[in-house]
Amino acid sequence: MTSVVTAGGVSVTLRGEVVAEAEAVSGRLVSDGVPAALTAKNAQLWGPDATAEAARRLGWLDLPESSRALLPDLAALVAETRAAGLDRVVLAGMGGSSLAPEVITRTAGVELTVLDTTDPQQVRAVVSDRLERTVLVVSSKSGGTIETDSHRRIFEQAFRDAAIDPAGRIVVVTDPGSPLEAAATEAGYRVFLADPEVGGRYSALSAFGLVPAALAGADVATLLDEAAALSPMLAQPYDNPGLTLGAALGAAALGGHDKLVIADAGSGIVGFGDWAEQLIAESTGKEGKGILPVVVEGPEAPGFEPADDVRRVVLGASPGGPDAAEMSVSGPLGAQFLLWEYATAVAGRVLGINPFDQPNVQESKDNTAALLRGTEEGAEPTVVSGEPVLTVGAVEVHGPAELLGGAGDLTGALEAVLAAVPDRGYLALLAYLDRSADADVAGLRPLLAVRAGRIRKSPVPVTFGWGPRFLHSTGQYHKGGPQNGVFLQITGAVAEDVPVAGRPYSLGQLQLAQAFGDLRALRSRGRPAVRLHLRDRAAGIAELLAALS
Repeated sequence: MTSVVTAGGVSVTLRGEVVAEAEAVSGRLVSDGVPAALTAKNAQLWGPDATAEAARRLGWLDLPESSRALLPDLAALVAETRAAGLDRVVLAGMGGSSLAPEVITRTAGVELTVLDTTDPQQVRAVVSDRLERTVLVVSSKSGGTIETDSHRRIFEQAFRDAAIDPAGRIVVVTDPGSPLEAAATEAGYRVFLADPEVGGRYSALSAFGLVPAALAGADVATLLDEAAALSPMLAQPYDNPGLTLGAALGAAALGGHDKLVIADAGSGIVGFGDWAEQLIAESTGKEGKGILPVVVEGPEAPGFEPADDVRRVVLGASPGGPDAAEMSVSGPLGAQFLLWEYATAVAGRVLGINPFDQPNVQESKDNTAALLRGTEEGAEPTVVSGEPVLTVGAVEVHGPAELLGGAGDLTGALEAVLAAVPDRGYLALLAYLDRSADADVAGLRPLLAVRAGRIRKSPVPVTFGWGPRFLHSTGQYHKGGPQNGVFLQITGAVAEDVPVAGRPYSLGQLQLAQAFGDLRALRSRGRPAVRLHLRDRAAGIAELLAALS
């Protein structure tokens, strides 16, 4: 059985038993008047406990029209920067402030350098590249994001050291009244204020998505046009692709299919799965419930196989056949941003959770702050992990001896981690490394998925996240979602650290504190977690890949 809903430039296709599941849920949602109530911004849709939060988090529904007010100022800013010879754009932002602009610019084929890391090696490489031609966008909703504040301070120092006035090089995007707005105004930076009634992960079509993308050369007006074409369809009870997708996602999770494996099949949109991952995981992963997005390399990649606890979605045209994905979604980027935001809000209603809060994100931040306080006296952040259980070549293995089961080599240690994943659970691979120079570490994801199938005789969903950016994304699900995850964290030696101007800590200390802080948060909840520390990054990654090959 196949069902296709096409409207507003997007198409949602459901196959097999998902069709009946989604139709049953859609029928209840229509009976409850959800489509019209959601587009009318009825904050009571998610229950009394969520009403106050939802009442100030539904501005994303207006963005296809309200964000058009930004376009004249953006055009003027682009003209000014180009006239000044500034043709390299760097974005300092985390989570919702970085993921959407990255998708927009990669899809448009224009250059945007995204800094959503605290890795000293990666930050040093970005700061030292074409500084004389660089404009920096500092993007933070709260205005107090520690990673973004550190990037701003490092760039300010670099500009001054190069006899460049930062006031002509830094553009700030933040919410009205944030501490960043006050600091930026005092420093003479250009400031764009975002809609405060839009949460970070729903902000793709707000100033957070549009300002850096426009500066880099993307056509952001077309994004708004694409979203505006879909917007009226979302109020309809029938032929509503957003309602269909949201009902399918919510029904799948209620039925025990709470892993959503995402693969691209020629959608023409680059990196959309990473954006959707944050939206879905952070919105639904709480109160022991949630939908875990698992982004894989393509429909043929390990991890895309059918499984009892999995539903699969293809971005683009899904190939047919008996193993065709249960869902496929196609359409232009601007419309897809709005489609998935709407569908995620609907799925939250189906699951009975508040899709607009992130109650478990703060704990890792608090742990990081506590660890960093010791740096004021020059101390190195520490964690209660003791000596490594095992050292092989360039890799140290830290973790509970009972979990590692007396493993004597890296293959044994990795297989012990996989064996610890419970039935219907998952493995999260979390790399606090350089996303550019250490990119090969991402190759561990498909290898671990293959090895899991061999030793367990059934698929194990394996996710991959770069630290600390996943803390603003799947980190909420890791701590607030179902108690069925096992965590493999990877840290690496820092050859040359980067000081943070005006702060008592360096980037290396901050990165380590973030890794240790999240490790503590996971272990405090009884989540099994192992840390692999690479004493030499290149050698350690090669040894890990070899252990699974």
